[in-house]
Amino acid sequence: MPELPEADAARRRIADNCLHRTIVGFTLGEVTHVDLPSEAERARLIGTQFSQTRRHGKYIFAGSKDGPWMHIHLGMSGSLRVYDDGDTPPDYARLTVVFEGDRRLAFRDPRKFGHVKIVEDVDDFIAAKGLGPDAMQIGDNAFAQAIGRTRGAVKSALLDQGKLAGVGNLWSDEALYRTGIMPDTKASDLGSDRIAHLHRVVQNIMGHVMEKNADYSQLPRDWLIHNREAGAGCPRCGGTITKKTVGGRTAYHCPDHQTA
Repeated sequence: MPELPEADAARRRIADNCLHRTIVGFTLGEVTHVDLPSEAERARLIGTQFSQTRRHGKYIFAGSKDGPWMHIHLGMSGSLRVYDDGDTPPDYARLTVVFEGDRRLAFRDPRKFGHVKIVEDVDDFIAAKGLGPDAMQIGDNAFAQAIGRTRGAVKSALLDQGKLAGVGNLWSDEALYRTGIMPDTKASDLGSDRIAHLHRVVQNIMGHVMEKNADYSQLPRDWLIHNREAGAGCPRCGGTITKKTVGGRTAYHCPDHQTA
């Protein structure tokens, strides 16, 4: 499932290829069971331009200072594709923004778990959703308050978008793997030094993935992501990768070096 780094890569596609281009229309693909803006909502964007982009956690926004904004959530397998008229359009394109000239921006969503909405104000939307601070922006003290005081499992705390926006199953496992913390350890038992270390590692991991434009093939070979299956060998200690359920989510870990 796309998490913060994947969402930021999608945001950058808009920023690098679609800003300051007048929107002249939209095309729809197969849209049954897909949450998309109505015809009236789409009409509000025709004749306008995206002049800026924003991201908060896994949520992507494109619009202008005074709004409205187009908000995109990639769901389980969604992506944004930029192409030019005459190129082969991507498959599973549910909504395509047509810009003046040749440029096109397609919301591709094979499994139909994503959505596109029109929102008036990004900050109001974030507040209404009850999202916590963005995982790449949160400071040490706020992270310690949000995660370090949690009495439940540390993995569940990292996944709670009301505490910390942007971390999902994949990168929570990676961070705990790197810090040697068992995913079901009670977060409040870790102590301030371990929580501070976890904070640094979370931001280091996602920052590195963002630098690689969410291309997993460019990530270090000793990362869990390349060995994230039960029975795989652990490249850090030679142990065996195991999976368990924590808070209803599957957690991959190495019990040989994740001992905290």
